[in-house]
Amino acid sequence: VRGLGAALLLYALSGLFLPTVRVGQSSERWLGPLCGVLTGVITSATGVFVIPAVPYLQALGLSKDELVQALGLSFTVSTLALAGGLLWRGALGGGELSASLLALIPAMLGMWLGQSLRQRISALWFKRVFFVGLGVLGGHLLISG
Repeated sequence: VRGLGAALLLYALSGLFLPTVRVGQSSERWLGPLCGVLTGVITSATGVFVIPAVPYLQALGLSKDELVQALGLSFTVSTLALAGGLLWRGALGGGELSASLLALIPAMLGMWLGQSLRQRISALWFKRVFFVGLGVLGGHLLISG
């Protein structure tokens, strides 16, 4: 968990202070599948599907709304795959499923709040808020791990 926290914190700091990396169209053909495989491996080990999918999607140069849509789709597919894997291994019982469904309430509230905020702030501020939030999460995991 501390390793994941360190990775998230480093990613947040690089996003806040280093120049933006762009992926050219010629690189997308091989980099997209590689990023997908690496994200799957990291997700299966940690249960978190942020690295390297989020940096890759950001490097594509999508607009603010396109990026949020791509992230939402990526997180939905990853969550369903993770749930399927847990179900297949017998690790997703009634209690876990009930807790997950209950956790949808604050998640939906957060999505609504994020969408409302995203429509009111500039792309630069959105990026800063995103990376600060990711940094706080990474720092928390690193400290409490």
